[in-house]
Amino acid sequence: MKLLIIYMDKFGYRTTTKTLSELKSEEKQETFQDVLVGFIHSEKEDEEEVDKKVKKLIKSLKWAAGKNKTKRIVLHSFAHLSKSKADPEVALSILEKTEERLKSAGYEVYQTPFGYFLNLEVSAPGISQARIFQDL
Repeated sequence: MKLLIIYMDKFGYRTTTKTLSELKSEEKQETFQDVLVGFIHSEKEDEEEVDKKVKKLIKSLKWAAGKNKTKRIVLHSFAHLSKSKADPEVALSILEKTEERLKSAGYEVYQTPFGYFLNLEVSAPGISQARIFQDL
């Protein structure tokens, strides 16, 4: 699993192109303030150890949220950080498990629509803990 974490003053998205035909079509847009965004790339090898990867993902997101003094997290499936890709069902289950556990720990958690290309609006401060990459 690859994880790019960016703290943002403002993060917005709007759905554009559906990439998975089995999904229902959805037009959606949202904007968030003071939010940590996790760009999450699930890899093929993650399929064998989903719970272990979810635990590491949650630990990384909580740590970064604490460093940036926010309890708001957006989970974004971002299949552009590695050539290896997990099956979509596995990638989605990782996002859903992560969201559920973070919410139960008191975080305000959102997900961008899975299986879509999105127009993104990004405003991120130039501070040291605002951008973090991890290979989990």
